[in-house]
Amino acid sequence: MIAKLTGTLDDTGPDWAVIDVNGVGYLVHCSAKTLTHLGIRGDKVVVHTEMQVSETDQRLIGFTSAGERAWFRLLTAVQGVGSKVALAILSALSVEELQRACANGDSAMVARANGVGPKLAGRIVNELKDKAGGLAGYASPLGPGGEVVPLPAGSASADAISALQNLGFKPAVASTAVAAALKELGEDAGLNDLVRVALKRAAG
Repeated sequence: MIAKLTGTLDDTGPDWAVIDVNGVGYLVHCSAKTLTHLGIRGDKVVVHTEMQVSETDQRLIGFTSAGERAWFRLLTAVQGVGSKVALAILSALSVEELQRACANGDSAMVARANGVGPKLAGRIVNELKDKAGGLAGYASPLGPGGEVVPLPAGSASADAISALQNLGFKPAVASTAVAAALKELGEDAGLNDLVRVALKRAAG
């Protein structure tokens, strides 16, 4: 499976981009926010991807961060939410806004997305409410008082949280530990240092 592309932005459309990786052009479907983040033709880009394969189609979905991709997976697990609707939601809301909407049961905010009616928005919020805190850790872990602790989207912090989860730590624990490590080391901390300090915090 293709999980990430690093290359040059070759072309864009209303909901897609072509990423040139060593002479091979990958067509990647993206949200409006991702397309804006990618920049202009000729820019060097890194895109996290999700490959979807069906009997009639194969497509790559592109994201600016592992956190956005994680939310896409959560959204498409909800009945009635396909990739098109999930991308519409991620076009209308940032990862932080989506996390906040689900955590607070704010279906009206989710319903702002094109093609999402009140009934579907309510189902999304209800099904993802309990998962919002953990997944938000990719970009916005919750602090002790339930407040959002911002982390730079698509940063080393997101990868560090993912690494801790892969080691068996719960999402909320991983989020809190990486947030603490980030505070201690500073925003420019590298992935290895973040994981090392966060592990100590999580284990302690």
